[in-house]
Amino acid sequence: MIDNKIIYQVDAFTNEAFKGNPAGVMLVDNTITEEWMQAMAAEMNLSETAFLIPEGNAFQIRFFTPTVEIPLCGHATLASAHLLYELGIKMPNENILFHAKGGDLEISKEGDQIVMNFPSYPIQKIEASNKLNSLIGFNPIDTYSSNSGWIIAIASSEKEILNAKPNFEALVANGLGHLMVTALSDSDNIDFVVRCFAPIAGINEDPVTGSAQCALVPIWQSRTNKSSFTALQCSKRTGLLNVSAVNDRVQIKGKAITIFKAHLMI
Repeated sequence: MIDNKIIYQVDAFTNEAFKGNPAGVMLVDNTITEEWMQAMAAEMNLSETAFLIPEGNAFQIRFFTPTVEIPLCGHATLASAHLLYELGIKMPNENILFHAKGGDLEISKEGDQIVMNFPSYPIQKIEASNKLNSLIGFNPIDTYSSNSGWIIAIASSEKEILNAKPNFEALVANGLGHLMVTALSDSDNIDFVVRCFAPIAGINEDPVTGSAQCALVPIWQSRTNKSSFTALQCSKRTGLLNVSAVNDRVQIKGKAITIFKAHLMI
């Protein structure tokens, strides 16, 4: 029997506490309303809180930021899968199927890593806004859009990514409320770096964004002719992702660690 009063917090894309991207995860039944989920996500005030509703051998998964529901989220999917394996609801040799609004997600376990199979986002080059330099602090060498609503700005150096200081209110006002900035890495063991800003969804800077790889992998595959990458998200908490293009999908690998379990008093 599901207890609708237990919530977990899991740090995703890390095996170290207080790194990576924290996600709330709740196993709930279908009596929990959308309005309650949104209120709970606002209470948690994390970039995403995931709600898992059992459906036979699979799970419906819904993702909420503090302000809106979104169709797909990588780190909250990783956190959810990690928890199902950790609690013994799924065995390490079993795959997990999540039905998300953004599509079906098949998850498996490979050693101490969780492997997620995500859709690949179509991308297209676009003309860069002449305001980008004033909004983020550098002039991109190329700019792309994806069908997921992201704008992706390519910088000429990792330094420009690290030094980017976006004006979040101005980004939203200029139609750039979902913006990624990315560049090739200076490190031998990292292929590219990225930062993700989503102020329009109530997340000024996301610590680690798994779903961003659905657009980043096709972009860097086209620019480097490689199909597998190690990506570093250069947020304050940082996160490491192993990602690959597999046919028309993107494979994302990562680790996670459960931080706490809480019992609601309401």
